[in-house]
Amino acid sequence: MMQTISLNKPNLPEPPTFASAEEERLHRKQRLAAAFRLFSRFGFNEGVAGHITARDPEYPDCFWVNSFGMHFSLIRVSDLILVNQQGEVIEGDRPINQAAFAIHSQVHTARPDVVAAAHAHSLYGKSWSSLGRLLDPLTQDACSFYEDHSLFDDYTGVVLQPEEGKRIAKTLGDNKAIILKNHGLLTVGHSVDEAAWWFITMERSCQAQLLAEGAGKPVPIQHEYAHLAHSQVGSHFMGWFSFQPLYEMIVRQEPDLLE
Repeated sequence: MMQTISLNKPNLPEPPTFASAEEERLHRKQRLAAAFRLFSRFGFNEGVAGHITARDPEYPDCFWVNSFGMHFSLIRVSDLILVNQQGEVIEGDRPINQAAFAIHSQVHTARPDVVAAAHAHSLYGKSWSSLGRLLDPLTQDACSFYEDHSLFDDYTGVVLQPEEGKRIAKTLGDNKAIILKNHGLLTVGHSVDEAAWWFITMERSCQAQLLAEGAGKPVPIQHEYAHLAHSQVGSHFMGWFSFQPLYEMIVRQEPDLLE
């Protein structure tokens, strides 16, 4: 009989708790700035494309996002802007990416459990998206998305209208990720850490499958074991925990992101 093995052991760190909304807001913004630096480090930049958002803990109908046209490698906590559900900038003096608002506002509305969402035009993610297919459970890492990601199979140009974002959110459903055909990847999480990690590892899973299919005919993991692996590596906790070494690394190497 198959058993689920818990990786959330007592000796592992736990996601933090906060004494105030101000404290939690700062934490989310620090993680958000770090995620942008990491996305730059991993080459997820593509001109002005890409955005990561974090819901505000005090005003849940608002979210923090990068300003339009600022390079990911330069983003600091003080550069983040706060936007409401009408697309108005509440805090900050820089422009917002209309596509970021159109997509993220609807994802945050449809999914009250989602704290953060990440989207970028990464090389392997957009390459895989052109095939119009879900990822197969070819590796343990890819099992994080087994029966837990969607395909939005309807590219109609740059997403500029909230109605299009609403359709994306509906297709995402309760999953942690969605492949936007001919566009790229979008991931969500119960923390900024989790959403960012799912994007990073999903991008690599796309790369792995493209490489495997280029070399031959890969053999997928059997359903029962893919399902088991999903419970082991695809939980909210593991998404959060997997981001922690990357956060520590980027803050130590680029401490100005906290400014």
